[in-house]
Amino acid sequence: MSLRPYREIVRRKSRQIHVGSVAVGGDAPISVQTMTNTLTTDIKGTLEQIRRAADAGADLVRVSCPDEDSTKAFKTIAKESPVPLIADIHFHYKRGIEAAEAGAACLRINPGNIGSHERVREVVKAAKDYGCSMRIGVNAGSLDKHLLDKYGEPCPDALVESALEHAKLLEDNDFFEFKIAVKASDVFLAVAAYQGLAKACDYPLHLGITEAGGLIGGTVKSAIGIGSLLWQGIGDTLRVSLSADVTEEVKVGFEMLKTLDLRHRGVRIVSCPSCARQGFDVIKTVETLENRLSHVRAPVTLSILGCVVNGPGEARETMVGITGGGADSHKVYIGGSPDHNVDGKTMVDHIVELVEARAAEIEAAKQKGS
Repeated sequence: MSLRPYREIVRRKSRQIHVGSVAVGGDAPISVQTMTNTLTTDIKGTLEQIRRAADAGADLVRVSCPDEDSTKAFKTIAKESPVPLIADIHFHYKRGIEAAEAGAACLRINPGNIGSHERVREVVKAAKDYGCSMRIGVNAGSLDKHLLDKYGEPCPDALVESALEHAKLLEDNDFFEFKIAVKASDVFLAVAAYQGLAKACDYPLHLGITEAGGLIGGTVKSAIGIGSLLWQGIGDTLRVSLSADVTEEVKVGFEMLKTLDLRHRGVRIVSCPSCARQGFDVIKTVETLENRLSHVRAPVTLSILGCVVNGPGEARETMVGITGGGADSHKVYIGGSPDHNVDGKTMVDHIVELVEARAAEIEAAKQKGS
């Protein structure tokens, strides 16, 4: 029995598919993805955005392919991308075929928008021929008319029924390499739909709250929706949809996973909101360290507390810690124990060195183990 059963999350059992080299579902780590917002025909700009997303930790990146010029550019982009790419396809089935031929690792489609069964069959054939998986994307804002007539409005049952109808179109073509999303901008609707879908099938699920909003509002909204599902063990890959830079989507996604102890990447900072007791400027220090340590990929924990009230207790739980003291002398903790003091002038540089050294140790141990 676990010493901390209240922290345990039992993931829903789902079948596993592959998006290029990235496994999705089963016992694979929950992957984080984002989407470019450059014109796909701007090959240089799109690749630059993909590389920044990958550096931030994105496992997968989605690229829109609305026209033939975009799918032509996609071929070059896919060749040079550091991560597998998902081609975003709407309405025209030929774009899906072209994207598969151009090197897409996955096609994001809504089978109902593709057209006739024959057209769906052609897209499936291309996916099989070129080793693509698919993602069925159901959105509350674009439900089929017959479902709106049946239910009167977008509701959880309507989203689940739509997803299963579309899944059957692929199953009827002997295609099972797909994941499903049932997104809505309403958190209650999205969560209930995903809960229903999780019970109704064993396909891997792509989590998201669509049109979530800006950086702060969208982060909160997504954290409530996606976070509650992850806590229930639901979800195999996720995208946080923000009206913000693509790297912010990736950062927020990883913070959710780190908070729930589902996946670890980079430095996790525990810090106080600061008050009159602080021995140094906590807010400025945290902001500086977040920037200076953004390159670290190893899972290092760091506590930054302004005084000794909660500092020692929080530092016991982190690899590196600092608590504010009087006379510009601040206590450094290593491995949870008080180790030495540092002054404010050299404190930030010193913490960076300590964290980088701990990260190097973790990476070395990882390499040795593999």
